[in-house]
Amino acid sequence: YRQSIDILSSVQSPSLGFLGTPTLSRLSNSFLNSSFLNNSFRGKTPEVISNLVKPLIRPTTSDEQQQQQQHHEDIRKSSQYLLPSRKPSLQQIPEDQKPLVVGHEVSPYQQCSYTQGAMNGINVLCGVGILSTPYAIKQGGWIGLVILLVFALLAWYTGVLLRRCLDSKEGLQTYPDIGHAAFGTTGRIAISIILYVELYACCIEYLILESDNLSKLFPNVHLNIWGLAINSHVFFAILTTLVVMPTTWLRDLTCLSYISAGGVVASILVVICLCWIGVVDHVGFENKGTALNLPGIPIAIGLYGYCYSGHGVFPNIYSSLKNRNQFPSILFTCIGFSTILFTAAAVMGYKMFGESTESQFTLNLPENLVVSKIAVWATVANPITKYALTITPLAMSLEELLPRSQQKYSNIIILRSALVVSTLIIALSVPFFALVMALIGSLFAMLVTYILPCACFLAILKAKATWYQTATCSFIIAVGVTCACVGTYSSLSGIVQNYST
Repeated sequence: YRQSIDILSSVQSPSLGFLGTPTLSRLSNSFLNSSFLNNSFRGKTPEVISNLVKPLIRPTTSDEQQQQQQHHEDIRKSSQYLLPSRKPSLQQIPEDQKPLVVGHEVSPYQQCSYTQGAMNGINVLCGVGILSTPYAIKQGGWIGLVILLVFALLAWYTGVLLRRCLDSKEGLQTYPDIGHAAFGTTGRIAISIILYVELYACCIEYLILESDNLSKLFPNVHLNIWGLAINSHVFFAILTTLVVMPTTWLRDLTCLSYISAGGVVASILVVICLCWIGVVDHVGFENKGTALNLPGIPIAIGLYGYCYSGHGVFPNIYSSLKNRNQFPSILFTCIGFSTILFTAAAVMGYKMFGESTESQFTLNLPENLVVSKIAVWATVANPITKYALTITPLAMSLEELLPRSQQKYSNIIILRSALVVSTLIIALSVPFFALVMALIGSLFAMLVTYILPCACFLAILKAKATWYQTATCSFIIAVGVTCACVGTYSSLSGIVQNYST
């Protein structure tokens, strides 16, 4: 889990392999060598570690040919896609077990500065959620923006609670570790499943996004295959799937993680383009809108909640910092900067397009403007680089469930390809971008960002918590549960209504 989520959060050094483990020379400077081996393989023999770091395909020399004949079984195993079993991590962490690094020493994976940690956090938060913030105002009205600000404040507080949980016991490094410390093995498994399903749902959202925006750029594209008419939306959803599928076959996605870090630049660029179109291209900001639209508040809750669904990665960012005392400040920087972008996009987009605002404001941009094309292409490029990073944690967890004899190159490709195709099928079945986003934000973001951090904090540190911390956590849990129930019901109802009409 830590390895795959660290790739998603872009905290390691770049290296690239194709469904195989990097060579030892490349491992010497990689995150896998400094963190994965030092932490996941504590207590394992050198023989086990050497087997796990063998590359998928190695150069063959005469000496190696002789060695292959003598150790055919070992070479056969090294040609498989090998991952450490998660079973040892499900065991209770002994109280007397001390980490390899104690005192004020910096562990091998604590390499990130303040700026790097902040950029990683902003990259996680500034995703496709920014595109629907104007639509959220359309749904809930101007007063609904208060929900965005409240969610930002609560997200910062619950992020600090996660840090308190990680510091409560030595050896805790990830969100599932916190769940294990709070609720045992059941908590670890439950939180892992929630995080994986959330990532899976985000991949579905990426395909819907690509389909909507590319069909805006090329609305006349269509195909007829054996009497089956394929419109532009379906065509581009399938095309995007074919483009991203090979990237999911990569074993080490670190290069993609650095490319996807451009998501911060892409988000800023899209907001700048929106402002440019309103000011320079004279689209104007004339729409006044409504102050409050009560029936649309549940959908707005889900859309705003989606914007702060980065807590699954925050523990890993915290573990990667050189100076962990900077984490609250880094968290404030990430959430504050992201909130400014969200608010700017929401206000400008809704003032420009008013009640005609689409689920993604890029769909409202005038087609004849060069700046509009820049904004749309920036929007399209970002999910393509993030898709593989997002689905890899789930893929790796499923691969660990395969019998060791079945963890072969061909089987891994088939499994990952099937996973990608399944997201395509769901994206084509539920092509409602805003409603799917609201569902993810209402259900998963409320759990991961607000409910579970407070619940874990109370379970782990209840004896040390002050009365106002207990009261605040109880209040946040109540708010999270209420928003989750109301938002999930409204999102599902909206999806059902779209099918019935």
